[in-house]
Amino acid sequence: MDLLSTRFQALADPTRRAILARLALGETSVTELAQPFAMSQPAISKHLKVLERAGLISRSREAQYRPCRLEPLALQSVDQWLADYRRLWEARLDRLESLLARVQATKPNAKPKFSKPRKRRSL
Repeated sequence: MDLLSTRFQALADPTRRAILARLALGETSVTELAQPFAMSQPAISKHLKVLERAGLISRSREAQYRPCRLEPLALQSVDQWLADYRRLWEARLDRLESLLARVQATKPNAKPKFSKPRKRRSL
């Protein structure tokens, strides 16, 4: 699997996204990361391994303290991939806006036509 796919797979899980959001505030220990979640330490460690494999976090060891850090540069490839699609959709929306402006300019007093609601038959 390529690295971009691995990163999207890691980001697909809400627990891992919550972990990344917490790490965006600064480095913290695995124990502190696990506190808000109703899951075991081994389950949190599995999530951390997925994030680490994707290059989104790094972990180190300082005696008993095992800090985790966000690796923000790893998100650049995800952001770049999304930016390409963002530009595509912005261009499409700009063209739609232009088309709507032209249509409205050609019919300034035109009122939208709505069909009359049907009368329901009583049983």
